[in-house]
Amino acid sequence: MNKMLNLSSNPHIRDSVTTSEIMRDVIIAMIPTTIYGIIQWGLNAALVVIFTTLFAVLAEYVYEKALKLPITIGDFSAAVTGMILALNCPPDIPVWIPCVGSVFAIIVVKQLYGGLGKNWMNPALAARCFLLISFAGKMTAWTTVGPDTLAGATPLGYLKLNPTETVDLAASFFGRIPGTIGEVSKLCLLIGALYLVVRKVINIRIPLIYIATVAVFTAIFGGRGFDLYYLACEICSGGLIFGAFFMATDYVTSPVTAKGQVVYAVILGLLTGLFRLFGGTAEGVSYAIILTNILVPTIAKKTVPKAFGMEGTK
Repeated sequence: MNKMLNLSSNPHIRDSVTTSEIMRDVIIAMIPTTIYGIIQWGLNAALVVIFTTLFAVLAEYVYEKALKLPITIGDFSAAVTGMILALNCPPDIPVWIPCVGSVFAIIVVKQLYGGLGKNWMNPALAARCFLLISFAGKMTAWTTVGPDTLAGATPLGYLKLNPTETVDLAASFFGRIPGTIGEVSKLCLLIGALYLVVRKVINIRIPLIYIATVAVFTAIFGGRGFDLYYLACEICSGGLIFGAFFMATDYVTSPVTAKGQVVYAVILGLLTGLFRLFGGTAEGVSYAIILTNILVPTIAKKTVPKAFGMEGTK
């Protein structure tokens, strides 16, 4: 009898649901916030979404074609990467900049590590961090919404500069604020998140623990105590909701065990709170997720359940 075991990259759980079906559901879940962003900011926002997604798919196709690898654009993972990156960009950014980011995400972060399932960090967020470093001015140039909007600042940026004040919570929740194309309308994001939960694409554990940890950290170190309105403003400002439901839950770069997911989400929340309150910029979600992605192999190793009957190590 052949007792050799087959080794392969994650994920290992077998299910009738295919990768393309999961990725299609993620795309569907992002449609409400995408439509809202395009309606609010117009043509350039639409072009950013279209071309950033297109360049991600083309980059994957050209790379695999050139190296005579199986063509995998049909699993929609490249489209999801491009779409997430686009939604993380300011609405008036020159279209070519996120297109460069798409190529970086697919070639450098995903394909050079072996493709889907082998990348060790979220490609879209890695590309966003790359663009923030390379084109800092363009990536932080916010478009105002209406005459009463504070020019040049997102609500999160305003809170950081004015720690004793608050912002319009309703505007932050419904999306009448400056920000990236896909992060501003928390209502649209939560509609998409609910779709993913109902479809069982994501588990609610990581997002809820992540957001709760940020709230507790902010209450302790934010200087306002458990001011519920202020905490709600912090949660509904910036990319926390978008990151918690659509990026922190990435199958490839998050732990698979329940205990590992709890540890992962708590670390995410602590880093996000640390970056937001004490860092040089108002936001911290992208960097928190990227840094915690690096820790996932260690988290998985330390939280993997012991096989039944296995003796404890001394």
